[in-house]
Amino acid sequence: MNINDLITKTDHLNWQEKILFVEKNFSKIIFSTSFSLEDQVITDFIAKQKLSIKFFTIDTFRLFDETYQTWQKTIDDYKIKIASYSPKTNILKKFVEKNGVNAFYQSVDLRKQCCAIRKVEPLKRALKGYQLWISGIRQEQSSIRLNKNFFEFDDNLKIIKFYPLLKLTEAQLWSYIEENSVVHNKLHNLGFRSIGCSPCTRAISKNDDIRSGRWWWENNQQKECGLHKS
Repeated sequence: MNINDLITKTDHLNWQEKILFVEKNFSKIIFSTSFSLEDQVITDFIAKQKLSIKFFTIDTFRLFDETYQTWQKTIDDYKIKIASYSPKTNILKKFVEKNGVNAFYQSVDLRKQCCAIRKVEPLKRALKGYQLWISGIRQEQSSIRLNKNFFEFDDNLKIIKFYPLLKLTEAQLWSYIEENSVVHNKLHNLGFRSIGCSPCTRAISKNDDIRSGRWWWENNQQKECGLHKS
């Protein structure tokens, strides 16, 4: 089934029905969670429906303690298994020894190198052998994501990407979370609207762009780590 077929056949479906559709039509599906609000909403639905969709996360070794706590509570409450992928220690060791433990503050290039080692390379290993990758990105999050469709083919990773919550607003996420008592990261209640690695994330106000707390020292407003290229 090609991308246009997927878009056409699921156009009338809500986000839950879209997930059920792909689960029925693909045998090798994987969902990446960073324990964000979006990912916790998707996890809640997949787990409660007992769908045959695999979970994985990327442990960069620089996550917030609150993120690790959310991770543990998620697997405890939902009784699910979440595969963990981490950066290759030998490559990370060389990078840190050459550039320093917080090299990402020095330049955009070094920050992208750090993201590539801690996130992108583990992602490639995690996706190997799968047909479809579910991700929680939304149009509201950034201008880069504004023109995305629910389905797209990633030429670099050679996999279909599916964004079930693409058109949901932040308010709609919170509504679902509150109505369904969904486990979520406590940092979201403290002004962290987008959460990544602890040295690279800070709290923001309600009037700021959702991802403005990520890599805040950089001037470029189109901030991505490399997991989702435009």
